[in-house]
Amino acid sequence: MVLKMEKKALQDKSPEIISNCWGCGRNNEDGLQIKSYWEGNEAICTWKPQKYHLAFPGILNGGIIATIIDCHCLSTANTTYLKAKGIETNEIGQESFITGSLFVKYLKPTPVDKPITLRAKVKETKGRKITVTCDLYSRKKLCATGEVVAIKITP
Repeated sequence: MVLKMEKKALQDKSPEIISNCWGCGRNNEDGLQIKSYWEGNEAICTWKPQKYHLAFPGILNGGIIATIIDCHCLSTANTTYLKAKGIETNEIGQESFITGSLFVKYLKPTPVDKPITLRAKVKETKGRKITVTCDLYSRKKLCATGEVVAIKITP
């Protein structure tokens, strides 16, 4: 379940080729459908896990944590790229990013009874690669961190 915000989500501006992604695809009715929003110099996502996302009673599955960090970071990289090129980010783009690498550090169990928040920032841009870091919070406590190397592709 996604918590709604007034702005258009970064994922809603992604190319059709990735619109069926299980983590963030706007056209995947069975997916997680995370929604990220640009705020200042970072992307923020608030997402509510469901009981079927459990690893253990009350605890979010680690694979889902990795998926939402990955998808949130790729949307952050794509938006950063568009902003740097002066491209309007309110329309569906043609360029996209794929995962070059994903590293997740699980710091503590992530409860599922409250929404979780992801905050992502660009760490480095080098050619076609953008490195993005992400912090995942539940109940205002840092539960996981991630780093994604996103690689630009042209569908």
